[in-house]
Amino acid sequence: MKAFRWCVMAIMVMAAANVRAACTWPAWEQFKKDYISEGGRVIDPSDARKISTSEGQSYALFFALAANDRKTFDLLLDWTRDNLAQGDLSQHLPAWLWGQKEKNSWAVIDSNSASDADIWIAWSLLEAGRLWKAPDYTATGKALLKRIAREEVVKVPGLGLMLLPGKIGFAEETSWRFNPSYLPPQLANYFTRFGAPWTTLRETNLRLLLETAPKGFSPDWVQYQKNKGWQLKPEKTFIGSYDAIRVYLWAGMLHDRDPQKARLLTRFKPMTTLTTKKGVPPEKVDVASGKTTGDGPVGFSASLLPFLQDRDAQAVQRQRVADRFPGNDAYYSYVLTLFGQGWDQHRFRFTAKGELHPDWGQECASSH
Repeated sequence: MKAFRWCVMAIMVMAAANVRAACTWPAWEQFKKDYISEGGRVIDPSDARKISTSEGQSYALFFALAANDRKTFDLLLDWTRDNLAQGDLSQHLPAWLWGQKEKNSWAVIDSNSASDADIWIAWSLLEAGRLWKAPDYTATGKALLKRIAREEVVKVPGLGLMLLPGKIGFAEETSWRFNPSYLPPQLANYFTRFGAPWTTLRETNLRLLLETAPKGFSPDWVQYQKNKGWQLKPEKTFIGSYDAIRVYLWAGMLHDRDPQKARLLTRFKPMTTLTTKKGVPPEKVDVASGKTTGDGPVGFSASLLPFLQDRDAQAVQRQRVADRFPGNDAYYSYVLTLFGQGWDQHRFRFTAKGELHPDWGQECASSH
């Protein structure tokens, strides 16, 4: 009888250990050690100024939420608010760039906003409010979303309402610059619950994605001219690379019931075909001709894990990620890997409404 009890206890201990292991996200824990300061600042070491960006803060907020890591979420949020948003995210869009200005001076380097980061911060706050039942997050998220609509959304003749990449420098009298990776379709869908301008932006954002990829490859940046439309002339050499890789990542992570997913996967099938044939995603693509240059870093392979629909093609990229996992000097490749590999490991999903469906489980929910 005693032996039986010891056996039961041993099984219970092993089960508890397995639950704890399942509740942790090793890649996220390592990212925190390598890239996040004790005060909640995400540091990009590739820049001599040891910069922090609103993008980095926004992605880390998402990962903290997906990991049910509220302590880190609050640290990140506090640092972002106090250092990038003048102490109030409901009153100020975050500055996009912060770092060492002079020898002993650390401050905002560029006060312009970056709408991709603003979008992710607002969404993460709204979802944190819902999942953690915290009204303060919800209130701040709604206020930030309204500010984005006021300061970063513009009406373009012949196109409609569009999200500018930032509040300054992207709109002229007859031309506008856009970044197709800045508004993930699932987030655009999520925001439609708040009415205008988001109901319109979901559709114009889809036009941006579909109409700027004539050969099935998305550009990093694109220009729209009044009475002339999208400017994708070969002599302009519009390149798809480190920004555009996120377009495929967002498309792949869409819920299968999202009506935009099938259209986007069809449009971007040439990226699937090329990557499957070469075994590695291209680093750069001329979007007008489809000509490619170089091999993308490992973060590109991680980004395509949700996007590739063929299991064998996924397996090749999955192995590349495992073999060449980013170190402590590859911030951008690492965040792409957290997104792509995290999704591939079922650590999170997006619902058809664009909500977060994290893989917390009851045990994990009670362990934080």
